[in-house]
Amino acid sequence: MREALCSVQTMLEFQLQHSTQSISHPGVKGDVNENHWIDVLRAYLPNRYEVETGFVIDSLGGRSEQMDVVIYDKHFTPTLLAQQNHRYIPAEAVYAIFECKPHVDKSYLEYAGQKAASVRKLLRTSVPITHAGGTYPAKPHFHIVSGILAPKASWTDGLGATFTKNLPSLPEEQIDCGCALEDGAFDNFDGLLKVVPTEGALIYFLFRLLSRLQSLGTVPAIDWAAYAKVINL
Repeated sequence: MREALCSVQTMLEFQLQHSTQSISHPGVKGDVNENHWIDVLRAYLPNRYEVETGFVIDSLGGRSEQMDVVIYDKHFTPTLLAQQNHRYIPAEAVYAIFECKPHVDKSYLEYAGQKAASVRKLLRTSVPITHAGGTYPAKPHFHIVSGILAPKASWTDGLGATFTKNLPSLPEEQIDCGCALEDGAFDNFDGLLKVVPTEGALIYFLFRLLSRLQSLGTVPAIDWAAYAKVINL
């Protein structure tokens, strides 16, 4: 079982390396690598979660920067204006966001943190839910998970002390988890940063992410009336 799961990581490493070697255009290469990561996430997350690239929006007309990977609610919340790779996803529906990069370094960590902040600053509505026995109160909003995905880390100590020192310090830019296939995986889901070595890193990352998503439960009920007001501006 362990060998079968680890082979998934080997295959992803091969796919990323192949696209790096065979595609010269940076934009196309980035899109292909994003799709490899998206395919893996789709394969291991339950169908209640959708995984796409796109923009996150709110009921005030705010919009995030384009996100490489958005994990969002599929059951209760539709995407808006979905045209090829331009999807607009209500902020209330978002569970997690990721940046896919050629490696993990200081500049990419900062960039991923800034893009995470562009999502977390958006307004998220929440309304009560009526049911047969009465009404459930509006659900409070959870912390949107953010992370970084890459084939490797750029430092000689991998995901060691140098990596830890360069993680964004601002709460709105916090990087919660990630995977650098050649150097391991990390998360702070238990309140402290934990880093695991290369072997089995991808599956560890996926299972830890799945556990975190489960702990968040369902997304809050979106206030569609608030979105309707944008149309009448």
